[in-house]
Order: sequence, then C-alpha cells, then structure tokens
Amino acid sequence: MSDEAGIKQSEGEVYFPSQSVIDNAHCKDYDSMYKRSIEDPEKFWGDIAEEFEWSQKWDKVYDESTPPFFKWFTGGKTNIVTNAIDRHLKTFRKNKLALIWESESGDDVRTYSYFSLNREVIKFANVLKSMGVQKGDIVTIYMPRVPELMFAMLACAKIGAAHSVVYGGFSVEALAERIEDAQSKVLITADGGYMRGKIVNLKQIADEALARQGTIEHCVVVRRTGHEIYMEPGRDYWYHDLLSVPVVNQPCETEQVDAETMLFILYTSGTTGRPKGVIHTHGGYMVYTATTFKYVFDINDEDRYWCAADPGWITGHSYIVYAPLLNGSTSFMYEGAPNFPYPNRWWKMIEKYGITILYTAPTAIRGLMRFGNAWPNRHDLSSLRILGSVGEPINPEAWKWYYEVIGKSNCPVMDTWWQTETGGFMITPLPVTPLKPGSATRPFFGIDVDVLDLDGKSAPTGEEGILVIKKPWPAIMRGILHDPERYKQQYWSKYTTMYEAGDSARKDKDGYIWVIGRLDDVIKVSGYRLGTAEIESALVSHSAVAEAAAIGLPHDVKGHVIHCYVVLRAGYAASDSLVEELKKHVGHEIGPIAKPEKVNFMDSLPKTRSGKIMRRLLKARALGLPEGDKSTLEE
Repeated sequence: MSDEAGIKQSEGEVYFPSQSVIDNAHCKDYDSMYKRSIEDPEKFWGDIAEEFEWSQKWDKVYDESTPPFFKWFTGGKTNIVTNAIDRHLKTFRKNKLALIWESESGDDVRTYSYFSLNREVIKFANVLKSMGVQKGDIVTIYMPRVPELMFAMLACAKIGAAHSVVYGGFSVEALAERIEDAQSKVLITADGGYMRGKIVNLKQIADEALARQGTIEHCVVVRRTGHEIYMEPGRDYWYHDLLSVPVVNQPCETEQVDAETMLFILYTSGTTGRPKGVIHTHGGYMVYTATTFKYVFDINDEDRYWCAADPGWITGHSYIVYAPLLNGSTSFMYEGAPNFPYPNRWWKMIEKYGITILYTAPTAIRGLMRFGNAWPNRHDLSSLRILGSVGEPINPEAWKWYYEVIGKSNCPVMDTWWQTETGGFMITPLPVTPLKPGSATRPFFGIDVDVLDLDGKSAPTGEEGILVIKKPWPAIMRGILHDPERYKQQYWSKYTTMYEAGDSARKDKDGYIWVIGRLDDVIKVSGYRLGTAEIESALVSHSAVAEAAAIGLPHDVKGHVIHCYVVLRAGYAASDSLVEELKKHVGHEIGPIAKPEKVNFMDSLPKTRSGKIMRRLLKARALGLPEGDKSTLEE
C-alpha cells in the first residue's frame, strides 16, 4: 500500500485516549483552551508568562508595529537560564536529576542534578568570558552528542551571548560557511565523537574549516575520544586544562537581557544560495517552547523523558535542552546510533532507565521496524506512557507499529508538525486528542492554521493546498541573520499577513491537518532538511562536474533519499569509480547525511528557457509519472 493510499484509509481510523490519560492530563478540554488562546492571545500568553521569573516585567505582550518583525514581551527582562536552571535551585528540584547520559559503548554513564548542571554551566560561562566573549557575540559549537554540548549552549545564554550549533554530522564546507556568516570569534568542538563504534574526527574537520575562514581567534576542545589530534598553539585549548584556571571556578551571575535579545541562531537549508541563520530570542521562545512541552507531553516531575534527536538540530535545542529544563524535567541523552551494537539498543535503555516519554523521528521508527517485533518484545517497555514523532509526516504503517509494538496500544502518539523557524510545536495532538495515524491533528494553543488554494482562499475539505499560519506566536523566528529582506521575501511575500510554511497539506472533515510535504526544493533525509542548492554546489565543486541537479525520491526507511544528475566536463568519462568519488565528495563537503543514494550521468539537464533546472521533470521521470506541462522546457 502506498503512503497516500494508507493516509486516505487512516482518515477513517480514530484512536481514542484512555480514561487514565484524560484523568492525568494538564489540559482536559482542548476546545475551550484553544478558543481562549485565539480570541485573546495577549491575555493568554501574558498569563502563562507570569509563571516564569522576570527581573523586569514587560510593557507589552505583543508588538506588531513593524510587521513582519513581530516582538513579544517587549520591555521585559529575563534570561532563559534564569528559568531553566537558577529558579530550580531554590526548590526541591535542586537535587533532582536534570540529565542522564549514556555513551555509545554503554561503559560510561554520567548524571547531573540541577545543582551540578549549574556548576558545569558556570565553569563553561567563565571560560567563555575569559576568552573575551561578550553580550551579543555568536559562539559556534560543533560537537558530538555529549553533556558538554548542553553545558556550552547554556553557558552562552547565561552570559548573554548567542550560540550557533552546527550539527556534528556536517562537514568542512558547511561548518566554514556557518562560522563565516555568524562572524564567530570562538569555536567549541571536541577531539571527536563515537558513531557505530568508530571515531568521528571532529577536530580534523574543524581544523580544515578554520583554514578556510578568518574569524575564529580561540578554539575550545573537549576531550571525548582521547585519540591524537593537532592543537594549534595560541588558538586551541583543551577544555579540561582551562578548568584548572582559578577564574573558572568563580561565581558567575546570569545576565539579565531584554526579552528580544538573540538567544541563538540555527542554520537551515534554503532553496537557493547560502543556508539561512534563523534567529530566536530569549523571551517568546522560552514561554512558547516550555508551554508546548508541558501540554503535549503532559510532563510531570516523576517523568524520565528521552528526545532521541541531536542537540544540533532545532528539535534538540527546543526539546532536549531548553523546554525540559524550563519544566524542571529529567532528560536522557544517548551518544550513539539506534541499532548499535544490536537493534534492541533503544529498547534496552528504555527498560534500564525507566523512560516514560520517547520522542523520535519516523526515520528511526521505520529503521527499527525493519528488524521485526522480536527485538522490542525482549524488553519491558511498560514504563512508557507517551510516544512522540518529529521531523516529517509519519506514514500510517510506521505510526501503528510504534503505537502497537512499542507503546503496547497504551501510549498516545504525539505526531508534531513544526519547523526550525517556528521554535516549537505548531500542529500537534495533546494526550486527550483522538488520534488518526498520519495526521498531526489540530493546531496548538494560539496557532491559527489554514490550508489555502492557489487563489489564496481556504481550500475545500480534502483538497491539497498551501499551509499557512494566520497569526504570529511567541516563538516565531525574528528574522534571518544579516538578511531581513530574505526573511520578508521567503515567508511573508506571498500572503503579506500570513506566514507561509512552505509545506502542502489538507484538512479533513474533522478539521484535522494532514501535512503532505515540502513545496520547495528542500529534501528531507531522515528528518533533516538539505537544500538542493547546497548539494548541487558540492557536486559542481568537483573538478569532473560541469552541472548538477539534486532531487529527493521516496524511500521506505529514510523518508527521502537524494538522487543526483550530473553533466561531466570535457575530458571526463562516466564510470562506477567516479560515482563513488562524487558520493564521497558530497559527504566531505556537506556531511554524510547528504551523500547521494544514486548519481546519474547525463548529456544535458532539462531546463526552462530562463535557465532554471526543471527538477520536477527529473522527479517525474525517475518515478515513472506523467511529466506535466513542458511548455517552458528549453529544447
């Protein structure tokens, strides 16, 4: 059965919450709470913001005076760390576990209470201050999935600096370009990380990236693997050596900053040109992400929550680092691959640590589903009470396996739709929501969603259209670093008063939203967004390639895989060895996640008369589908 056919069938299937789920829910009546949030969003979000600590109260909850650059809690002063760590130190949570971490080998387990997390963050903050990092600076972080990544992010926020985390799977060109755009003076990295039992040589990649740009003055290196690496005198410092400097163990107050102060930038792939640095701020992002986490996962003090993403993506920023800490939760972090050394690794850890909430991507679910039911059935997964899905629409077959085999038909599946740009969940069930496999269900509080036809009117029920958000929300991105025009053009130019998400969707008769996929040329591989322009640029940077086109094709496990089409330069011949060389080259330039599944050689690429590559034509041909209108095709 195709995903499309499966989705159509599953629209009629409804899974109702159990009475015990309803009885324990933070929100028992979605409709009335949602109605309040839409009718008076300023009062709704203002009341919620009162639950947090502010050193100075805001003058205005919502400022729409300079659209589309909306502001929230203007005049208010706080710091996300004040609320994620400092306030918990005054309560019983001081001695509660904030983080449990397990290494890929399983030999190393580290735990941090809120008290000890605070101590680690203060040390890291003092290290950054000693290197001249000030309010408003952007620090680039390029690390494996280790606790120090979390400490580094929180340390930046604590002193009023912003962080730019570059996913540890990205490679040289991607890292260099992001450092350059952020104009970072300090890079935090590690000697390496572990993935599938092998060392990922992060420091070597970082050295090559630093050779390509000129802004970094200091590089802090965390020792993880202990293998030999190059350390440049005067630039590179071992983190463990810096911890012995007396100033590092001094107290460090949390800087109070304006609610609209930049908290972080996170680069996300665009359809053209360089990746764009999405800006998020302390105040609105804090209030929104904490609230989504509280209600969608019905978080309680006794929960042990595991988001199996990487902190280097927005899912990790919002739902590994910030929202769990803002709610005083206990999080679990695992360093390595889901099926290493065997396909029961995740299920073994859920049993070992008593995990109650698991939040992961459809790719991981499909990947583990391939190994059958015997692996999870060997383990006691009865501690689980809620499951979550993120990154792309989940196909109904994977949804049902997740619900029935992992959740034993007792755990509601929170299928969350959101983006780097939105900061937090936008369309998502709550545990009390009746569920339909494959649908993200209904909008979260304060989120006014519609699906529009090509004329900009609400699309009829069941018809595919363009997904838009009709009103701003507290965690909405505040722009693109150095490029306000690109922000306006990309998200607000088509419908000037509505945010265009760039996804297609449809509404069913119950008002449930079914997200279909990207409208633009961004390929989602294993839940990660990669721009076709980035992949094509990497290919063309190889001496053999004259032109290139990249498309995403459906894949049972990864969601999509990358297929590339290249035109070779004169003097080069197509061969299997060149295919492998080009795949490796893309992996080196961008990262392993971007390695093409297939490279096809062509004499020429299909283009419009204005010179644009017709990727949809390549996609149609690859899938054996009708090629549609070819009137603009250059002969």
